[in-house]
Amino acid sequence: MKTIPITGTIIPSEDQELYDWFGIEAVSPKKVREALIDANGEDVTVAVNSPGGDLWSGNEISYALSTYAGNVTADIMGIAASAATVVCCGADRVRMSPGAQYMIHNVSSFAAGDHNDMDKMSDILQNADKATSNVYRKKTGLSTKKLLDLMNEETWMDADKAIKYGFVDEIIGATAQEEENPDAFTLQNSAPKCKVLTEEQKAQARAALTGCTHSEESTRRQRQLDIMKLKGEIKNV
Repeated sequence: MKTIPITGTIIPSEDQELYDWFGIEAVSPKKVREALIDANGEDVTVAVNSPGGDLWSGNEISYALSTYAGNVTADIMGIAASAATVVCCGADRVRMSPGAQYMIHNVSSFAAGDHNDMDKMSDILQNADKATSNVYRKKTGLSTKKLLDLMNEETWMDADKAIKYGFVDEIIGATAQEEENPDAFTLQNSAPKCKVLTEEQKAQARAALTGCTHSEESTRRQRQLDIMKLKGEIKNV
């Protein structure tokens, strides 16, 4: 059985090269699709340890997993939060380490402009919340209202709570007796923040990468150094 890592920040496919150059752990739909093609219908395990990231990319990965020919198991090793939970919902079965955490919350974004722009963004975010709750509803069977309430409260779950709500099917390594005991495993911990490149940083990095070839090793190294100088400006969200 092949293992596909879903680790680090979830990003759009066009940003994968930039995050790789910065040395930031990240996963994109393209990266997952390539791994699924390589698996060629064989059963796969997606090993999840991600604080989330781009929602649309998370949905794209979830769709790729849900339509894959073989059986897909999602193993949550550390954290599945935000867009990473959407990814997990695309698997046939979700398992969770007893020390892992699962978190769902409202969709967020940025906006600028007058009150009309703010109202428009509010509508967009509420619609995105509803769409995300549809993904969760298909997995859990919970009502839309219940799911939206859980998202609005920014709900953190240990393995037992995640099973109770239907997001997770099994605790990794637990015996049948332990799975029946709701107090078997509990752990509280804070989640790492996503490292997200700003549009300005991505534009600078793309400009530095332009024209770089393997035959131009000295130029390549200098461009890489220029890019890495931006690393101290990476925005944490």
